[in-house]
Order: sequence, then structure tokens, then C-alpha cells
Amino acid sequence: MSASPTLRRRLALVAGSAAAVALLVAGCTSNTPASTATSAVAGGANVAGGNNDVGKKIVIGFSGPAADHGWLSAINKGAIAEAAKYPDIELKVAEGTNDANLQISQVETFINDKVDAIVLLPTDGAALTDVAIKAMNAGIPVINVDREFSSTFAARTTVLGDNFGMGVSAGTYICDKLKGKKDAIVAEVAGIDSLPLTQARSKGFAQALSTCGLKVNNRVAADFTVQGGEAATANLLQAAPKIDAIWNHDDDQGVGVLAAIQAANRSEFFMVGGAGSANVMRAIKADNSVLKATVIYPSTQAADGIRLARLLAQGKSLSDLVEAQVPRVVQLYAPVVTKANVDQFLGSAFES
Repeated sequence: MSASPTLRRRLALVAGSAAAVALLVAGCTSNTPASTATSAVAGGANVAGGNNDVGKKIVIGFSGPAADHGWLSAINKGAIAEAAKYPDIELKVAEGTNDANLQISQVETFINDKVDAIVLLPTDGAALTDVAIKAMNAGIPVINVDREFSSTFAARTTVLGDNFGMGVSAGTYICDKLKGKKDAIVAEVAGIDSLPLTQARSKGFAQALSTCGLKVNNRVAADFTVQGGEAATANLLQAAPKIDAIWNHDDDQGVGVLAAIQAANRSEFFMVGGAGSANVMRAIKADNSVLKATVIYPSTQAADGIRLARLLAQGKSLSDLVEAQVPRVVQLYAPVVTKANVDQFLGSAFES
């Protein structure tokens, strides 16, 4: 049995909102001249058209965690590549770190250098909150990426993936694939259980499964690493002699998950990944393993942050909005990638 009409309607609304957001972000670089009506918005003080045109020179500071994970590496590379597209951006990149104190000092350097905007993916949102507030109080807009601060005063705009939506998308896909098999055994390989993002993914997954009468029968938590994924999955497979579907939260740890599955010579189930790595998408396209789908957690978030920082620093807005200000929150969608649509997403996938 597929997802309930209520969930279908909610997913359609979420998809519609996400598509609108995607259009808005794409509109950041629209070459379409402002219409005559645009100049009437906010007294003509903030015209959205021509956002791709070279504007005043600005300096953006970017700081993110150490690139010790394929997704994080893609985040950092994406930010740098996006800034390079604009001759009016000078990007100051701090060395990636998982040390919150070092990252705090990096932001303080940006503040002392009087940069025009800061794009920050904090190693620890709570720990970086105070220094982000300091930057905001100094008149420097902060664009918070992925890991949220603990105060709304710490960021002008926040760019987020949809962790709960990832779980909903994965669970809905599994419901559709199992087609009302009420006795189906569903397994879950989560990330780090103490993280709110893992909790949100699991909550969305359980909620989506419940709409078709399924539940998570076997669950283990790994640590977003290949080694952790392999060890946790080996334990899972020993505990569950029969499985119909597995959702793995993270495609990087999924390398280890697949290794454990191959070592156990198990193939009676299908597997859904998470995040959207290139190697997983290639496996989906080849269609020669248990891996049949993945749910995207966009690695474009910092690149989107760079675009939004440019708009904020140059006093512009999103060209597809009537509102004359950049939104406070931009949340990206979590689509399911299958063999049918993989070519649409493969070009922007990250390497594990």
C-alpha cells in the first residue's frame, strides 16, 4: 500500500515550496532586467533584477568544518567555486577545522578585517553562536549554513537541508516499493544518534513508514564513516536474518554498509541511501546491486550561502520575490533519486 492521501498532500506541498525556493535561489543570478513594476517595490530602494550584473566589490569570509567527509568536501569546494564565478567577490577562506575555538578565532579575524558578509558552516552551532552575534552586531550579515545557531540573532539568513524531509522521502519510497506488504521487515542504519539531524531523519522516516502500516524493525547507529557503517551493518545483519528494505542515512558511511552486505552475501532486500554521493548514483544507474535509490541532502548549501551573501552585501534581493529582502530561512528539498531520474542529479553529486 502506498503513502496515505494526507501524507501525499503534505509531500506535494513540501515539494511545491521547495521548488519555489529552488527557483528563488536560481533567481539570485537572473539576467532578466528589472521590470518597471519592480522599481515601485520599497520605493525602488532594492531592485532585484540584473543580479548577475557586476556590482560593487565585496569581501566574503567563509569558514567551514574540516573536509573529512565527502559531503563536507563538496560543501567547501562548492562555496569556493561559486565565489569564483563573480568578479565582484573577494573570498577569504579560513582553513577547515573541527575545533570550535579555532573557528571562533577565524570569525573574529573576519570581523576585525571588516568583511562585508560571512558564510559560516559551524562545527558546533551552539559554540559559534556568540561570535556570530558579535559579527551581526558589527553590521556584518552572517549566513548560517546547515548547522543552526542557538539564537535567531546570530544569523541574517540560514540555509538548510531538510533532515526530517529526508526521512519522509526515504520512508515514502520504501512504502511505495513494498506495496502494502504488512509483514515487511524494515531496517535503518542511522548516523550519530546524539545529533539533532540524525534524530530528525529517524523521526521523519518512522512517521512516513507508519502511514503504510510499517515500522523500523531493526536499527543501528554508525558515525558517518566507512568503518562505522561497516561495523554497525555487520551487527545489524547478524541480528536480522531476513530484511525487506534498509535505509542508510549517509552515502559516505554507505560505502561501509555495502561492504558489510557483500561480505554477508545478503541480497534479499533493497537499500536506499542518503545525501546523494556520485558513487551511489552510479550504482543506482548500473542497477546491479541492492542499492536502488538515495535521498539527497544538498551539498550546494554553502554555494547558495555565497550567492545570498552577495545579494545581502550589495543590497539586492531575490528576483523572483516581490518582497524586497532576502528571506530569513531557505530550506532545500530532499528528492529521491532512482534509476529513472538519476541523470538529472548525477552531474551535481559529490564524490565519497
